[in-house]
Amino acid sequence: MSDFFSSGWSYWITIIALGGVFFCVWLLYTQRSFLNKDASEATDTGHEWDGITEYNYPVPTWWTVMYIGLCIVGLAIMFLYPALGSNPGKVGFTSQKEVAQEQAAQLEAIKPVYAKFDGQSIEQLAANADARALGERLFLNNCAQCHGSDAKGSPNFPNLTDHDWLYGGSPEQIQQTITEGRHGIMAPLAAVVTPEEAKQVAHYVRSLSGLSSDSTLVPLGQEKFAQACFACHGADGKGNQLLGAPNLTDNIWLNSSSVDVIVKTILEGRQGTMPAQKNTLTPEQIRMLTAYVWGLSNTK
Repeated sequence: MSDFFSSGWSYWITIIALGGVFFCVWLLYTQRSFLNKDASEATDTGHEWDGITEYNYPVPTWWTVMYIGLCIVGLAIMFLYPALGSNPGKVGFTSQKEVAQEQAAQLEAIKPVYAKFDGQSIEQLAANADARALGERLFLNNCAQCHGSDAKGSPNFPNLTDHDWLYGGSPEQIQQTITEGRHGIMAPLAAVVTPEEAKQVAHYVRSLSGLSSDSTLVPLGQEKFAQACFACHGADGKGNQLLGAPNLTDNIWLNSSSVDVIVKTILEGRQGTMPAQKNTLTPEQIRMLTAYVWGLSNTK
């Protein structure tokens, strides 16, 4: 598939590429002194300075033949390979195909490494030292950039070592998350919640986790919470894993528990994406990674 968003660019590159070759051929033709036997000697241009005379030497035959050969090689490459815009060339080579072939060969080579774990459940893999070692390497290569090498996360990236799960912590749910990815959305509520009301809700939410809060604002925040937030987080604030709405009563915060951050979240909303790994990892690798992640909070 062409990377050009307009066929005009493909034509332009084709014209430039072929034009360059044909220009070289034309230039060689105009300097074809080797065909004229009388022009084999150098001629005086008439330019002389300080006893130094400038001569016009004919282009050597070997030089001309070499460049004609290079032009032929260039045209052959353009015919065989994708050098003319969106034309795929006779052999149909692409760097994407080459990478895909190398990846397929690599996956074939590592199949025996995972074959010995066939038939084992996620729980069994999590208890297997060799499987955990494989899972840890997969995690460090593919997940540590966001969740940290210790899997304890950072602001906006969940801690995977506790028992708090946005979408559920069963092996099946973790495997689904890794395979298909997730896109979490906290809708902005500025259209229905004023900054002062958001502050009231923030104090109420903090009170749910036992954090310090303004007792005069908590009842007002509870009332507004019941109007604008319960649909996702539930009337008791314990969240909904089907929606990815976090539990607000466990004092575990994806971002920060400060009033200012909570107010900002309420008014402006938040979005987070967990990229799908199904096009990067094999099913066997995903199972191994699932076992490792599940084991972080379920095995000692």
